[in-house]
Amino acid sequence: MYDALHRQKEVDVNEIKIAARGVQVHYGDNHAIKDVDVDIEDKTVTAFIGPSGCGKSTFLRCLNRMNDTIPICRVEGSILLDGEDIYDKRVDPVQLRAKVGMVFQKPNPFPKSIYDNIAYGPRIHGMARNKAELDEIVERALRRGAIWEEVKDRLNAPGTGLSGGQQQRLCIARAIATEPEVLLMDEPCSALDPIATAQVEELIDELRENYSVVIVTHSMQQAARVSQRTAFFHLGNLVEFGDTSTIFTNPEDPRTESYITGRIG
Repeated sequence: MYDALHRQKEVDVNEIKIAARGVQVHYGDNHAIKDVDVDIEDKTVTAFIGPSGCGKSTFLRCLNRMNDTIPICRVEGSILLDGEDIYDKRVDPVQLRAKVGMVFQKPNPFPKSIYDNIAYGPRIHGMARNKAELDEIVERALRRGAIWEEVKDRLNAPGTGLSGGQQQRLCIARAIATEPEVLLMDEPCSALDPIATAQVEELIDELRENYSVVIVTHSMQQAARVSQRTAFFHLGNLVEFGDTSTIFTNPEDPRTESYITGRIG
């Protein structure tokens, strides 16, 4: 009995990868995110759900400082990655984004070959000493992106020539080529058909063995299928955060229940 309880405890207490405290985001006079506290676990898929414009993508972009690129955006509070403040002035955002990769809503392969799409990040970060090492990195990333078998004979073909679902898996492979620790995904399936969506969802499930994955999705069914933890945002507030099964079957806040049952959204 003790062993079973002990094992359960070990499973429940995953290492905290990202700890956010008191996060506020302003776009000029617009208060987009209000006082968000959240712990994101390692080797776990965390889903952010909520109506359009509720702040879930804005908060996601705080986690790798993508909001730095918007002049009127101001971020307050603290976000710690492995205990280190990512907004510390000494942190280089480019290095941070190598550790915290991102996949966007619309597949956006570079106008380069499939090989060069993957090799781009590792080249910039000096991860390979020679062509053989770079070849190895490219193959490993494409395998992890579950697209190697489909492209291995045409690595010099343009990435833009792939189907939408393949392009998105290429972008996931590109994001993991720099060996990140966290992978952010902003509605990665919204531009895909159901078959491609299923392939990407399957891939997300495999990726959590090696990464902390955070996914923004407008699809509650997708959140229920792929995530272990779910955060519900509404009007810039983090309303509720917990185990996905609890959020969907026994939410504490009436706003969460209203959203899940389709009464708001």
